Amino acid sequence: MSTNDYVKYVTQQIVKYMDTPKETRKQQREERKQIETSSTVVSNRWLGILPFAIKLIMNKKKK
Repeated sequence: MSTNDYVKYVTQQIVKYMDTPKETRKQQREERKQIETSSTVVSNRWLGILPFAIKLIMNKKKK
């Protein structure tokens, strides 16, 4: 991607953002927050999949 393409893309995104009403942007932000918090485990989001895999292995060994 050349510099001109990147600048064009960023400009389009900014204009698109500015054209949407404030209430719509706020509603979309809230929906994104709801989806992120409900579908992802905090440890996966902040630490990655490795701690999750270790946790599964440890739980499996205990049983």
